[in-house]
Amino acid sequence: MELPDKLKYTESHEWIADNGDGTVTVGITAVATEQLGELVYVELPQAGTRVARGANCAVVESTKAASEVYAPVGGEVLEANAELSAHPERVNQSPYADGWLFKIKVADRGVLDVLLARDAYAKSAGL
Repeated sequence: MELPDKLKYTESHEWIADNGDGTVTVGITAVATEQLGELVYVELPQAGTRVARGANCAVVESTKAASEVYAPVGGEVLEANAELSAHPERVNQSPYADGWLFKIKVADRGVLDVLLARDAYAKSAGL
């Protein structure tokens, strides 16, 4: 299963890419998409929304189940992937590229240090 080394992860299956400019891009992992099945609906936060670390901020829905997506860091949502409203299947097809969910301006960059590296996430996900 694909788990890029350059990303950070959460036990609740979100991935985080540090953009190097005080922002991060967030998505859900291939593990999550495999467990959920083909996505049919994605509800994302609006730009300007402030989110707290660990708070529910998005929903992904498949033919099997709906699942909440949690903010891995606190801050302000800068952008949501508008393409996903018409094409939620992109999350399944390309979870680490075209299937990204939203971008956040990080309030506390220190939080990035406590997120899981690839191997720790793989262990927590039972891979």
